[in-house]
Amino acid sequence: MNPYAKLITSLSLLLGTTITISSNHWMMAWTGLEINTLAIIPLISKSHHPRAIEAAIKYFLVQAAASTLVLFSSTINAWHTGQWDLTQLTHPTSCLLLTTAIAMKLGLVPFHFWFPEVLQGSSLTTALLLSTVMKFPPITILYMSSHSLNPTLLTTMAIASAALGGWMGLNQTQIRKILAFSSISHLGWMSIIIIYDPKLTLLTFYLYSLMTATVFLILNTTKTMKLSTIMISWTKTPMLNATLMLALLSLAGLPPLTGFLPKWLIIHELTKQEMTVAATVIAMLSLLGLFFYLRLAYYSTITLPPNSTNHMKQWHINKLTNTPIAIIASLSMLLLPLSPMILISV
Repeated sequence: MNPYAKLITSLSLLLGTTITISSNHWMMAWTGLEINTLAIIPLISKSHHPRAIEAAIKYFLVQAAASTLVLFSSTINAWHTGQWDLTQLTHPTSCLLLTTAIAMKLGLVPFHFWFPEVLQGSSLTTALLLSTVMKFPPITILYMSSHSLNPTLLTTMAIASAALGGWMGLNQTQIRKILAFSSISHLGWMSIIIIYDPKLTLLTFYLYSLMTATVFLILNTTKTMKLSTIMISWTKTPMLNATLMLALLSLAGLPPLTGFLPKWLIIHELTKQEMTVAATVIAMLSLLGLFFYLRLAYYSTITLPPNSTNHMKQWHINKLTNTPIAIIASLSMLLLPLSPMILISV
């Protein structure tokens, strides 16, 4: 890709995200979302592979439909109340339309169909952007309008997302699709709590982005795309694969690691809100996700390929240490002891 084109798309992504997260007016928030959508499309389709072109078209159509619904929702609200402020969404139809639009933007069930396909058609770095940076503006809009959303609809969508993300991830062999269903499952956890504690949703999103970035960057370094190649990569980069195993277990939410923190806090808050049944159901559904994370972790470190390789095991890569991966990998595993400080701030 041309360096100037890459610079323009990167700056546009930054600009679109900044406009959306800093705006109070619906039109400005919509403009930021549109800039973001148009900026990511060249990055999805840059390989010119038919699958990449298909992913770009699917992404464009879904995001265009979601943006139209956002505009429609805000216009109905302005028509009835005279308010264009993001925090003044009071009309019931507008609230329903906005919830639907943001669910489409994020890929919540039942509007999730596009997300695994788009991730599968993208490169690993673009898939990382789609899973983290592109989710930030819609999450911000949900955060600002959380007091006017429909609790029953959001809770239903959240539990359905956690269930489907777990079930559909079980039989996948493509790692990008597994991480797409993992993202859908985590979005279920974020959306179930947003009405009761919006700050906790943001915290969950930040920690999820950190852990997902670790996984994607390690996979990008080892050039691993599917389960059959993840076994062979162990002989080339044992330390990176061991780190990948810990990052995956953190993403699954196992206790000594960072990923346990948001799930623990969400279950705690749901119990305080007398939503014990919802908390129990979503905690049980996270076991489905734990299964495929364990399968990935098992493949990455414990399983050896059936045939031995012709070269000696390299206990280090023949290049400089990748400092960003080292930093975010450490953060994605070791932040649990900071939970008392986070509890005070939340």
